[in-house]
Amino acid sequence: MIDFGPLGTRKSSAQITARYTPTGLIGRTVIAVVNFPPRRIADFLSEVLVLGVTDGVSGDVILLRPDTEVKPGTRVT
Repeated sequence: MIDFGPLGTRKSSAQITARYTPTGLIGRTVIAVVNFPPRRIADFLSEVLVLGVTDGVSGDVILLRPDTEVKPGTRVT
């Protein structure tokens, strides 16, 4: 679950468990696409696409995030 402030809370099925734990993500700012249609992944409906890059060695996803504090739901430009 990701809080996008004025856009509400949305669910994501990001494949990031190799580097991140659920509790380690609480309070973390991430960059995500919210205007794609929801996508069913197995029995889960993912509502947003969380953005990241692969580390180039193991293929683990490294989340993208702003380098300064921004409000939840701020538009990417």
